[in-house]
Amino acid sequence: MKKLVFASALAIGSLTIGTAADPIIFHDGIMEDVFSLGFKEIAISEVPESVIDALEEDYEGASLKKAFVNEERSYNLEVLLSDGTSMELYSDAEGNWLEI
Repeated sequence: MKKLVFASALAIGSLTIGTAADPIIFHDGIMEDVFSLGFKEIAISEVPESVIDALEEDYEGASLKKAFVNEERSYNLEVLLSDGTSMELYSDAEGNWLEI
């Protein structure tokens, strides 16, 4: 009986040790989408003026929080709208909005 209790405790203990090594990360999934499309983060100052102009024209009062670019020079923009909500936009280098 002692062996059965010991074996059960050992089995349960090994399950918790194996999972404890993996950190638990909570996120909204946006970064996986960005990286799966080949985007890498860039400084906001590196975003072309045409993209900034399109943002100001089409989304009045919005501010750019983060910017990403891929090899095709498509831009992924994390934008804070004037009402306080966040939005993700895609643009080409000329400031034309893309649907990805």
